[in-house]
Amino acid sequence: MKKFKFTIHGNDYTVDVHGIEENLARLEVNGTPYDVELHRTVKVSKTPTLIRPAIKQQVNPEIEKREGGSSHPILAPLPGAITKLEVGKGDIVEKGQLLLIMEAMKMENRVLADRAGVVENIRVQQGDSVLQGDIIMEIV
Repeated sequence: MKKFKFTIHGNDYTVDVHGIEENLARLEVNGTPYDVELHRTVKVSKTPTLIRPAIKQQVNPEIEKREGGSSHPILAPLPGAITKLEVGKGDIVEKGQLLLIMEAMKMENRVLADRAGVVENIRVQQGDSVLQGDIIMEIV
């Protein structure tokens, strides 16, 4: 927030600028709030906006969780793109088994299971982009 003091025709004004979005400025003049339209060309950002598709939750009643167990998330180790899925929903996996291959920083990275179990949910598909820490699948 920026504060300005103006004197116009002998009258003092205190102006607080709360924010400017596109052609609309939110101001407070001597304690009274105003929305002011600016007459200027809106700058178009050259940076594209990333819009990720909604993740569809898949439920398979055939998979039963272990007694007292809960799902264990497998996280993306770094940002990249999924190039190949090596397992499917309902598959039994062993610790250290290859789950998927992803491309990150122009290199193929192998994502391995860090525990044995059953693949309960796969949240990505081949070609999807992921960010570091995104849940890519769950094992029970």
